[in-house]
Amino acid sequence: MTARSQFSLVPALPVRWQAPAAAQIAPVETVRAWFETDLTADLLYARGLAVLTDARVLHLSEDGGVEDWKLSTELLLNHGEHGGVGTLELLRAGERVGQLRFTLAEDLGAKRFVAEFERLAAGGEPASESIEHCPVCATPLDPSQEECQVCAAQLHTPPSTWTLFRLWRFARPYRLQLSIGLVCTLASTFATLVPPYLTMPLMDEILIPFQNGTPIDQHRVMLYLCGLLGAALVAWVLGWARTFVLALVSERIGADLRTTTFNHLLSLSLEYFGGKRTGDLISRLGSESDRICVFLSLHALDFVTDVLVMLMTAAILFSINPWLALATLIPLPVIAWLIHIVREKLRTGFERLTRVWSEVTNVLSDTIPGIRVVKAFAQEEREGQRFFAANRYNLEQNDRLNRIWGLFTPTVTLLTEIGLLVVWAFGIYQVSQHEITVGVLTAFLAYIGRFYTRLDSMSRIVSVTQKAAAAAKRIFDILDHVSSVPEPANPTPLPQVRGHIELRNVGFRYGSRSVVRDITLDIQPGEMIGLVGQSGAGKSTLVNLMCRFYDVAEGAILLDGVDIRQLSIPAFRQNIGLVLQEPYMFFGTVADNIAYGKPNATRAEIIAAARAAHAHDFILRLPQGYDSLVGERGQQLSGGERQRLSIARALLIDPRILLLDEATSSVDTETEKEIQKALENLVRGRTTIAIAHRLSTLRKADRLVVLERGRIVEIGNHDELIEKNGAYARLYEAQARNQGEDDA
Repeated sequence: MTARSQFSLVPALPVRWQAPAAAQIAPVETVRAWFETDLTADLLYARGLAVLTDARVLHLSEDGGVEDWKLSTELLLNHGEHGGVGTLELLRAGERVGQLRFTLAEDLGAKRFVAEFERLAAGGEPASESIEHCPVCATPLDPSQEECQVCAAQLHTPPSTWTLFRLWRFARPYRLQLSIGLVCTLASTFATLVPPYLTMPLMDEILIPFQNGTPIDQHRVMLYLCGLLGAALVAWVLGWARTFVLALVSERIGADLRTTTFNHLLSLSLEYFGGKRTGDLISRLGSESDRICVFLSLHALDFVTDVLVMLMTAAILFSINPWLALATLIPLPVIAWLIHIVREKLRTGFERLTRVWSEVTNVLSDTIPGIRVVKAFAQEEREGQRFFAANRYNLEQNDRLNRIWGLFTPTVTLLTEIGLLVVWAFGIYQVSQHEITVGVLTAFLAYIGRFYTRLDSMSRIVSVTQKAAAAAKRIFDILDHVSSVPEPANPTPLPQVRGHIELRNVGFRYGSRSVVRDITLDIQPGEMIGLVGQSGAGKSTLVNLMCRFYDVAEGAILLDGVDIRQLSIPAFRQNIGLVLQEPYMFFGTVADNIAYGKPNATRAEIIAAARAAHAHDFILRLPQGYDSLVGERGQQLSGGERQRLSIARALLIDPRILLLDEATSSVDTETEKEIQKALENLVRGRTTIAIAHRLSTLRKADRLVVLERGRIVEIGNHDELIEKNGAYARLYEAQARNQGEDDA
């Protein structure tokens, strides 16, 4: 067991940390637990060590930094995980005094660390072998509890309306435009409230006196009418300006949100994509971001306007007649209570709807790219049923929410009508008592009509707000996820890569399943290594680890003596040429696909790479040669042609390291022979790790590494391994026997 994976009950510190820890830990202190951290507070890759003694919690950084927190009854330790990043928060008197961050590769040690901290805080002795541990996370179990509290922790949080405020980070660059839009909103709202105010003198000083025989003052009438027209024109101009400005801003916020989310997706490790559906991610980037954009451009603006109108209207109403104004507020408590009840139901309902809709998208993203397989197996009806079922379930979920919403909206309308009736009744009573004039009542009714209209509009915005909140949560679920393959805090430069690769006690797990264990291998610069073994032996996993698509769970991989986790990821991968078992072509021309890793390559360089991969001849037979479209995912080409373009793409960047994962599995025998001849020249001066389906293609490898169940069982060249008559010999004989049967 490596130092990194050790965790004994009286734990010995890792060798690399023993000297720094000895300088900090007093002789009288007893180490109770430790685990290694691998992220800084800024979520950059950097090693650290957290140590729990009987006196304090200590954290050492690889740059020499030291933090410590003395144990006390007030010191608490909280463990959390979100988006692939674990966190330990140290709290004292309810305030956070420290924080440790780590990837989930170190989460098991962190859970044990917390368990020992809690046992120490309770005055207990160190854990003993007699204590039962959780079979999943190995946390010591409390005999009084039926299940592991660590595993039972609820990680899912329902969407909250407060999530929408996180969009401010995207709105911040447009503060000036937003300020202009807000000023226009305030001014236009004020302008819309002027006409009802002018109706009071029109009624009380012009129309009612005219009915009593007083002549109409034409000058005053024209003045009031001009005021009404001017207010309408000002409101129109300002309303157009605020709508235009805020719509432009919201579109840019939506575009920035999509760009940031997509770029963040590109930065995540393959582990994240392995647990996601393509349709779900497309739905989040597409429909969810559009929903947020519509909310910001339309509904958020309407909400702000509604609030301003209601506040200004309320102020005017109370200035006109406080008692009549109070009568208008009678329905408000009931409406507020209804909004609270409905909001709680809609909050989770709309998130469920977004997930259900993403399932509809998933069916489309599965079926359309795989339409050839669907038709080949005559499964059109089956896929139609899948889509029907997903669409039907989406309809049912919508119906459930619509039943709630359908009752809520008419109820709010009824309450506002009742409120208007109360105002009429109370207003007529006050007119009869000569407490207000008819003009005041008319203006009041005009204002209260606007007030209730805005109140009804605000109640309806509950639906779109909860939809936008659910959409924002799904977007921020992506943005909050931190890659399990983080960039180093201080990257080590590698100006000249020689290609010396060393694997030291490498181990890796997919979840709880161990894939490779205790892999130790030294690959010299320019050496060609063949990885062989049965399916599932861990060959492709090793290639993925060498590319740093995943990070090792145990041990380390070194390039020219430097741990690859200390190298800048883009700089590291620029030195690797990768040819996958299933070649992927992007929609575009042949030349574009070959030059994907080097977009500025000249046509001569592209042709040279194609010649080296024995692709030049078939490319010239295409209708437009190097400018021919390959179709989506290369459907216009055969499997062997796609594979040769993939090899040309890897060769164009002239890498120091070649990784060939079943690079010749999709070609016929004749084409394979041509590629093998080209590879004999190409591997010279490059470190090459090759996985091949046919063992005969690896006979000229310098060494063959035989894997069984994630472990190395044999190493040697072809002749040496045949003489050993071991695992490789059995594989070779079985393949030769099958080949003979096929030839017969």
